[in-house]
Amino acid sequence: MAGASLALGLAKLSEKLSAKHAGLLNRPISIALIEAVKPDDNHPGFDSRSIAIAHGSVFELTQLGIWPSIESLGTDIENIHISDRGHFGMTELNAEQFGLPSMGQVVELAKVGKVLFEQVQQADIKLYCPASLAKLDTDGHTLTLDNGQQIRTQLLVAADGANSKVRQALKQDVTQVEFEQVALVANVQTDKPHDSWAYERFTDTGPLALLPMATINGKTRLSLVWALDAERAQQLKHTDKADFLAKLQQAFGNRAGRFTDVGERVSYPLTLSYMPRPIYHRTVFIGNAAQTLHPIAGQGFNLGLRDVVGLIDAVETSIKASNKASTEANKSASSFDFGHNDIIHAYLAKREQDRQTTINNVEFLVRGFSNQYWPLVAGRSLALRLLSWCPPLKAPIAHKAMGWKSA
Repeated sequence: MAGASLALGLAKLSEKLSAKHAGLLNRPISIALIEAVKPDDNHPGFDSRSIAIAHGSVFELTQLGIWPSIESLGTDIENIHISDRGHFGMTELNAEQFGLPSMGQVVELAKVGKVLFEQVQQADIKLYCPASLAKLDTDGHTLTLDNGQQIRTQLLVAADGANSKVRQALKQDVTQVEFEQVALVANVQTDKPHDSWAYERFTDTGPLALLPMATINGKTRLSLVWALDAERAQQLKHTDKADFLAKLQQAFGNRAGRFTDVGERVSYPLTLSYMPRPIYHRTVFIGNAAQTLHPIAGQGFNLGLRDVVGLIDAVETSIKASNKASTEANKSASSFDFGHNDIIHAYLAKREQDRQTTINNVEFLVRGFSNQYWPLVAGRSLALRLLSWCPPLKAPIAHKAMGWKSA
């Protein structure tokens, strides 16, 4: 999603500069997108994987011209219930309190991916699909694809996930923090409507999150992410449905109703990985290629989308500055260099504080709410209660939950 959003955003920028600032660019921005898999018509149905798109990200996607085409695929998050299992800590965040229709949306990746793919095909973007990176020259400018094609670029953007081939080819450092937890992911069905509620419940094994999903054939679905120790996760992944649902009910309680079914269960180890400097010579890393977060706060894609917006802003600002300098010097604008050092470092400066603050906040939440040390338990329970007793304290928490840029 990050790569497609960036390509579409740059295509829109190219159109805008051509329409509003004639002559600002000698030619439209040349954009190529390499995508390994072409979406097909086979939808995973009940087992569709979902992500939360926060309110701030909905705003940014609207600015990029992307949200209108996927809006119908979203399921509102109007309320968020946060609780600490076995303790008195509990609070709620409600969109109505902040004068908003929702705090975010839940979308199914398969459906959104298909729409984005269609948009890329219709835009002024050179699409290489199915294709993947086979070789990257040491200068980082010439890419050889697995089909033998070569691409020469001024600016290479790596949006190729946590195991980025680009990062490996350029031998760039990545810092990893092990949480000694495994995420168990599945879709579950309940016997009552979700009414646009999302839940975050902190258990003795780690956080358990449930997100509201679109109803299929009258079935209420919730997307489950459950953080567990490796042994427990393996056990629950392979136990029978009845036993799994009983264990889930015991851990979560009855607030969402009775769990009646569960789809395919998958698991993956939970780590925090991030590049201290998500830039290299003529190369920028965005999204999961730059940082992969624990899902405790649902901020992964939302942080990655702010990478996208930050890079587009850096490119636009540099184009305008270059044009202004040429005008003041009474020179015609020369061909713009999209991989210039000024753009790379302007991007880093734009993103550094937000990235670090978000990463620190997520790590703090994981450490603080996956710990059973009693003074810490008492402190976090009191903090959650204070949020309920004093609503003005919720504003900064809601600001972060809704995906707005961290100051």
